[in-house]
Amino acid sequence: MNGTISRGISILLMSLTLSGLSAQNKTFTKQDTLRGSVTPERSWWDLLRYDLSVEVFPEKKRIEGVSIIEYKVVAPQQRMQIDLQPPLRVKKVTQGGRKLNHTREGNVIYITFNKLQAVGDTGRVAVHYGGKPVEAKRPPWDGGFTWSKDDQGVPFIATSCQGLGSSVWWPCKDHMYDEPDLGMDIRVTVPNDLVAVANGRLKYVSQKANRSTYHWKVINPINNYGVNINIGNYAYFSEVFPGEKGALDCDYYVLKQNLKRAKKQFKDVGRMLKAFEYWFGPYPFYEDSFKLVEVPYLGMEHQSSVTYGNDYQNGYKGSDLSGSGWGMKFDFIIIHESGHEWFANNITYKDIADMWIHESFTAYSENLFLDYHYGKKASSEYVTGTRKNIANDMPIIGTYGVNRKGSKDMYYKGSNMLHTLRQLVDDDELWRQILRGLNRTFYHKTVTSNEIESYIMAMSGIDLRSFFDQYLRDARVPKFEYEVSGTTLKYRWVHCIDSFDMSLLVFIEGKPVWMHPTTQWKTREIPSGSKRIEVDHNFYIKT
Repeated sequence: MNGTISRGISILLMSLTLSGLSAQNKTFTKQDTLRGSVTPERSWWDLLRYDLSVEVFPEKKRIEGVSIIEYKVVAPQQRMQIDLQPPLRVKKVTQGGRKLNHTREGNVIYITFNKLQAVGDTGRVAVHYGGKPVEAKRPPWDGGFTWSKDDQGVPFIATSCQGLGSSVWWPCKDHMYDEPDLGMDIRVTVPNDLVAVANGRLKYVSQKANRSTYHWKVINPINNYGVNINIGNYAYFSEVFPGEKGALDCDYYVLKQNLKRAKKQFKDVGRMLKAFEYWFGPYPFYEDSFKLVEVPYLGMEHQSSVTYGNDYQNGYKGSDLSGSGWGMKFDFIIIHESGHEWFANNITYKDIADMWIHESFTAYSENLFLDYHYGKKASSEYVTGTRKNIANDMPIIGTYGVNRKGSKDMYYKGSNMLHTLRQLVDDDELWRQILRGLNRTFYHKTVTSNEIESYIMAMSGIDLRSFFDQYLRDARVPKFEYEVSGTTLKYRWVHCIDSFDMSLLVFIEGKPVWMHPTTQWKTREIPSGSKRIEVDHNFYIKT
């Protein structure tokens, strides 16, 4: 790793530590609670479907649209919470052609119906809105609209909004616990010389005067931040992947000047699908196809519309985050962001505090891709190589109910936690069935960390309560402490929670021995003269 990259990672770790300290000292506001909790104005209705129409005016950096929200009443209520972030404003709210009263409290729009909503009824409410949306400063981490131009001077526009929330650009129920059961229609109107790409399948393109409307349809449930629109001077090509559920059409939208490069680089898509269908089960959205779409930022896991901006090179912006060399064997953005189709889009956290479910499994998917194509040694060297990027600044799980995620260690500490867990399971086929079983059991569902933890414990037959508490809810890395005196090996866990009792594979004079330390000293007899004691490096611990 060259000095520039090394210094960059040092600065990144310092930044993550400072941001972690800041997050630990965070004072939460009423707006945090309104955004991050299931309020009474949210809980009474079940989201069925969105019908979103957006007209984009590139030169003015402005949008106008209407979001039609279809819902089912599960408890009697007369006031609904919808979210829309300033400076966008609601122009009017209607139901059946009649205006409804609405008020605003920060990012929240309260809609008052003309009558009490009856349990079992379904309804549709249309929220007309517009204005200049928040402009992304550092997408995708600091999201919103990205208004840019390609190297030919043509508008090149995209949305990204994880964490910040999809209400930064369209009115919605901006909480992850409830997804539209019946999917979503997305209509994007742009100047005739541009192409608009969104989630799902393209149904038709209509033209009126100098404007074109692209109608995209999503069949499956979709999480809010997974919805996106991308606009540019796109060229299109496609291929068919013979997958576990049959023919999967893979569509690609790239800037016209990059078509030749894309046809070469995007061969990683087929390799990705082979590896991930093996490890995780069938791609979860055959009905909505798979798309890779070029955008003016690094990339994002938008459902059935994965965005790409890695400049057609292997690694992460041309570098190997693991330092092992294996990170240069694949295009990081294609592999990582596509992995989120299983962990983020298929299995989705209910609360962003459990964001590790998305990022730990998907960071871990990078080394499973290597495992499938290059073998177990390659995958081990890659994932353990990423440990230098871990800050251990704060717990991986965040604060519930206030839209607050945990430490960014959810990526590489999380992936090393899962790699450690694979060693504990000690049966690669069982481990594969656990991963596939997760995607089958929680297919198109929103989940909690406890549900994922309980499933893994049930399938593995291992009590992992202290394991998950240590790695997810404590910032420390457990340390294996030992002493050798003659033929006696004395050992225990330190720098950990009191109940931590993870088993450990140790090599004594090269011979593998499973040990079962706790936080209390234990002893065992070892051969006389034994001096060489090594811990399996696949376990993420200190010694």
